[in-house]
Formats: sequence, structure tokens, C-alpha cells
Amino acid sequence: MKYSFFALVLIVATCSLQAAQCVSEDASAQKDTAISLAGFADAIHHWYNRTDQLDAPLYDTFNTVAIADNIVLYQRDNGGWPENKHPQRVLSPDETVIIAANKSQADASFDNRNIYPQITYLMCAYEQTGNEHYRAAALKGLTFTLGAQYANGGWPHSPGRADRPYGDYITFADEVMPGVLSFLRQVASAQPPFKSIPAPLRQQAAAAVTKGDALVLNLQVRTKGQRAIWAGQYHPQTLAPMAARTYELPALQTWESVAVVEYLMSIPNPSPEVIAAVDSAVTWFSANRIAGVRVEEFAIDPVRFTYHTARFDRKLVADANAPGLWARFYDLDTSEPFFTNRDGSRVDALADVALERRSGYDWYGNWPVHLIRDAYPRWRATVKE
Repeated sequence: MKYSFFALVLIVATCSLQAAQCVSEDASAQKDTAISLAGFADAIHHWYNRTDQLDAPLYDTFNTVAIADNIVLYQRDNGGWPENKHPQRVLSPDETVIIAANKSQADASFDNRNIYPQITYLMCAYEQTGNEHYRAAALKGLTFTLGAQYANGGWPHSPGRADRPYGDYITFADEVMPGVLSFLRQVASAQPPFKSIPAPLRQQAAAAVTKGDALVLNLQVRTKGQRAIWAGQYHPQTLAPMAARTYELPALQTWESVAVVEYLMSIPNPSPEVIAAVDSAVTWFSANRIAGVRVEEFAIDPVRFTYHTARFDRKLVADANAPGLWARFYDLDTSEPFFTNRDGSRVDALADVALERRSGYDWYGNWPVHLIRDAYPRWRATVKE
């Protein structure tokens, strides 16, 4: 099975905060059914971008054992996983030897929706095969996840990664906080496939969720005295919004904040504080839509960069009939959109972004549309204050 670039984009766009589950609660019905790989869509997308190996051989999605064995092979001794690995890929003998030799590396990361999809898949594989090896690896990953939480309730982007100055920041980007919290909430409540998680670990997960939820509410940025949305990452001690990669300056981040709001709306019996956080975030989204514009993509001769091949360029065009867009980054103080280059230079327009980042990063999107139009009104109608 091979994914086209556009199929991957669609998968990534639709797999956000999916329930952690196998294909069926009936284990006997799962034995001949493929376990979903949707949780790995972001990792797979980045793997193809970085390698450009679009024809790499893949295991059939029904080959649970081969895929689960890959996931266990990639697991580090500390219980975590490095990001952007393709779990479905057929590895050569030489690659297998190299990966096994790297198990002691401290390069685990929650970046790009990582670690909790591996744990989920392995628990599904255990339910399907009965192989205790998969469950043991999943429990090791869960222990790593719980141990990575700060005392204040936050999770770092890449705990202990000496090669990343932003690795220790509390991170909302790429669904680190909402993704981990959603996963742990499912573990704590013993949702499938987590019914066999030992009770002490489920209790730890519940306590971690309580602390994490409180921090999420505390870190909602206030602009001009009003609650807005969330920054992408925060200092673990001062809790100030911080920069991550050079082109990710401190900012209000829309795509990432949609996932935060979706997570908050998933909390059963939400408190008044949760309700207020959701209401104010949706109000901010509604007020900061950019009307009368759309992004136009047009083909170009391929240009290979370190992290992707640019096959198209983008420009912002006026269109009175367009439904409107949101910028990815907004100023923390003014809520004005801005853009950046890989060298860290801040600019005010998409046209001023170099081709490498203009084609390789989503600067505009319609991320809050479903939230504002559908999910929030449905949720609000069920909330009891």
C-alpha cells in the first residue's frame, strides 16, 4: 500500500485527536482486520518528505506482526521513540542492524504526534495476537510518557534531547499536550485497547490528566485583557511563550489551538473554567478570520530542499467569494498575522517568505471552520452550566 502526497495530507488533516481504539471491541473479530495506521499519518508524511522515497516497499496493513515488530525495533531503551519513522516500511537487514544498535540513544520525541500512536498500536496488536511482548513494550512506552510530565503538568517536546534547544519547552504544537492528554484520558478510563493496563498505571494516568488539564487552562494567552488561544510552546519554569524552530517565533497559533479546543470539548462534564476557555477561544477564532482571500497553488519545476521537494508555489489572492482563512501565527499582543523564514526573519506577507518555507509550511488554513460551524455549536448545546 502506498500513499500519494495528497492522500497523506488528507489523512493528517482528518486524524487529529482520534479515539485510541482498535477496529473492534471484539478481539475475535479483529484477527483478520487491519489495525488503523491513522495515528502515524504525520510521521509517514514527514518520512516521505525527508527521504523522497515514494516507492519504498511497505508491508500490507493486515500484517500486524511485521508492523508491530518494526515499532518495537524502533523503541529506545528508555521506552520512547524517535519521531518521523515509517512503521509500515519493509526494512533491509542492514537497516535493522543499525536501528537495533541505536536503542540506547536519548532521541525520543513527542513531536509530530509521536509515542502515543506507537503505544496504542502495540496494545491493539496485543489484543489481536496475544503476544505479551507487544504489551510489555506498550507499558514501557506508557511509563516513559508518564515520567516525562513536569510537576506543573506540562509535557516537553523532546525530553532530554541535547540537540534541540526547544526540546524541554512545554509544547502544544503538533498536539503534544492535547494529544498526550487525550491518550492518557483513554488509558485512565480503560477504553479499548487499554483494558489490560494495570490499575496503578491507570491511576497515574488519571492524576497526570488532572494536572495537565489545569495547566492547559492556565496557559491560554490573554490579549488586551481577554482570553485568546494558545502559543505553540512555553518555558517550563516561567511559562512564557517561547520560540521553537527558527521559523516558529512566539505566537498565537491557530492550527495548534484548534486541537486544544477539541480536546477541552472532549472532557466529560466540563467545569465552568473549561467552558469559559472554549467559549473565549471560539470567540477569538471568529473575530480573527481573514475574509476575502484564498491561497492559490501553482506548479513549478521541482526544487529539492533539505526537508522537502517543492513541486508547487503559493500566493495569496483576493477573492470576494472566498470563505476566508486564518493565518497560522498571530502576534501575541496585537493578534495581527505574521510569517517567518527559516533564518528567523519575521515578515508581514506570504510573498516575503522564501520558497523553501512558502512551499514547505502551511501558513494559512481553514482549521477552525469545522469547530466554529459544527463541533462547537453541538457541544455548546449539551453543556450544563
